Amino acid sequence: MQIARAPGSPIGVFDSGVGGLSVLRHIRAQYPHEDLMYVADSGHAPYGDKTEEYVVARALAVTEFLLSHGAKALVVACNTATVAAIKAVRARHPELPVVGVEPGLKPAAAATRSGKVGVLATARTLKGDKFLQLREQISAATQAEFLLQPAVGLVNEIEKGDLEAPAIAAMLEKYVAPLLEQGADTLVLGCTHYPFVRSGIERVLHAHQRDDVTLIDTGDAVARQLGRLLEAADLLRPAGDHAATLRGYTTGDAAALAQAFADLLDLKPPVEKVDV
Repeated sequence: MQIARAPGSPIGVFDSGVGGLSVLRHIRAQYPHEDLMYVADSGHAPYGDKTEEYVVARALAVTEFLLSHGAKALVVACNTATVAAIKAVRARHPELPVVGVEPGLKPAAAATRSGKVGVLATARTLKGDKFLQLREQISAATQAEFLLQPAVGLVNEIEKGDLEAPAIAAMLEKYVAPLLEQGADTLVLGCTHYPFVRSGIERVLHAHQRDDVTLIDTGDAVARQLGRLLEAADLLRPAGDHAATLRGYTTGDAAALAQAFADLLDLKPPVEKVDV
């Protein structure tokens, strides 16, 4: 497929569901003049309990959809898809600027004082070769110990939209408390859904008298890397009179994605259900 290579073309962003909106928020803040398209692959979510082959197939399918709609660059705003599929996406489209999200192990290793870092992520992310290689590399360089905690079911609950639900509070206690007991003083939010329950995590920390714990969210770094790639490819849209557009697409329920835009980002873009 011929890639649109014009600065005025939109940036494509996708996730298994609404978690990538936490990354989209940073992209909009840093590049308010860029047109954006967001795909929530909610009809095939969650990715965290799927096979690597399944996630690769979904990532490639969504990438083709975004390219067919003129995307000049791609943000894989999903930790699981980044770990499982970004290599395949780059191999198929070597000319396309592609940014993924990785758990912030490096900034966490720099931030920890105890040397123990808790990592909350999906089971698929924590089992991925890409993640395990990153952990080994940073552990060897920094001597930081990474305590891995799969947060089974948390993405599903966040997708339902009630971020203050008792089920979410119970899961956060279940998953965060053991990391605190093992001495973690830094927690990596290793899934783009998790920043939306940051206040719930902070309540768990407070209940355990651990307000000193540092939370690591990599959305800001992802947006900066996107800007570097666009600038290198001469694809940054010049700031000017252009009113940036945002369009949402979902393989699930359009009303649910529209509600997520409103609740999580206070935005009301057009949202369309698509068969990808």
